[in-house]
Amino acid sequence: MLISTLIDGRLITPPLQDEPLVPWWSFTKTVLAATALTLVRDGRLDLDASLPEGDFTLRQLLRHEAGLADYGELPEYHAAVANHESAWPVGEMMERLDGHRLRYSPGTGWHYSNVGFMLVAQIIERAADLSLADALKQQVLRPLDISTVRLATERADLNGKYLDRSLSYDPGWVYHGLLIGPVSQAAWLLDGVLAGDLLPDNLLREMQTTRVLGGPMTGRPWLAPGYALGMMRGGIEDDLMLAGHTGLGPGSVIAVYRCSVGNSAACCAVHSIRADEAGVEKLVVQEIRAVLAVTR
Repeated sequence: MLISTLIDGRLITPPLQDEPLVPWWSFTKTVLAATALTLVRDGRLDLDASLPEGDFTLRQLLRHEAGLADYGELPEYHAAVANHESAWPVGEMMERLDGHRLRYSPGTGWHYSNVGFMLVAQIIERAADLSLADALKQQVLRPLDISTVRLATERADLNGKYLDRSLSYDPGWVYHGLLIGPVSQAAWLLDGVLAGDLLPDNLLREMQTTRVLGGPMTGRPWLAPGYALGMMRGGIEDDLMLAGHTGLGPGSVIAVYRCSVGNSAACCAVHSIRADEAGVEKLVVQEIRAVLAVTR
């Protein structure tokens, strides 16, 4: 288990001397959303303009409201990953999924879609006129002084000493891109984004505008789960509101969340080689509660 916690922008759990790079899984979506919003800030994208990719907007893609399906629905996808196969080409994946067919009218429903964030990655590349890796560095990583985070491009990138080398996972299966980095940098990045170090106030409000998705989730801390722009955001006990993302992949899980109370804000990232989303989320909540209690 790897844990990193900040309070008011200060790291209170010093990173390991040789902190391992771990997969950020779907926390990558939060970084993609932040990158897209910097391009909105710079006048190169519009949250509500029509897109050549389909009859939906960037806002709808970022909040999983675009009507798109998800390749996680395909049994053959799970079989291929379990068999350590190489990722299908994008065209083959979309054909197997019938991925261009909208499942509902954009804006009228909600369905978690990795395909939607694959399109977000492509939109970022086009708007920035850069590769995704370079766009992430230029728009988010360098401005937030994040130096040891990168996109995984081959199986060896996921074979660190902390991870199970037998997994032999092709990061190409994460079609929107898979960031790897230390947990301390994940916490630092989310804290910087939500503290307003990257985006103007109006876009930070847009990023946190949330679609509520129901009531309490059994076994997990959420009482009112929701999804904002590239972020899971919802209420937990004691009227606390958490924003960030949980990510799950073969062999590990990560949860990165931030919570503000009054003038204080705590941010925590946890990575575990046990695929237990509820467990890491509960640990994040425990850490955040403990840190905020000291500041009251």
